[in-house]
Amino acid sequence: MKDEKPSVRVVDDDLFEILGIPDAPEERARVDLAAAITLEIRRRGLTQSRAAALLGISQPDVSAIMNARIDGFSQERLERLLNALDMEVRIQVGPRPQGQARAGITVQLVEAF
Repeated sequence: MKDEKPSVRVVDDDLFEILGIPDAPEERARVDLAAAITLEIRRRGLTQSRAAALLGISQPDVSAIMNARIDGFSQERLERLLNALDMEVRIQVGPRPQGQARAGITVQLVEAF
């Protein structure tokens, strides 16, 4: 059996709303930020203990983030953790995209700015 790395799966934008999750756009943003943290930790090949030291949090907190258990993490805290990983977080504000029923929050992972 090959050593397969677990993948991060992108879900449909409406899934959170379909599931009736309160504040769906905000929750989706937090999940996406946690996924970005997880991807960067994996990309660097960091252990959870090493990631915890780098981020200034406990290893159990790193485990929680990497397993999408983010109830105790605000969007701002997740953004600060990305900064600790030397990842730039940019917030853009603009008109609602045409064809989108309502304005929301979107997280987009990019290779470079």
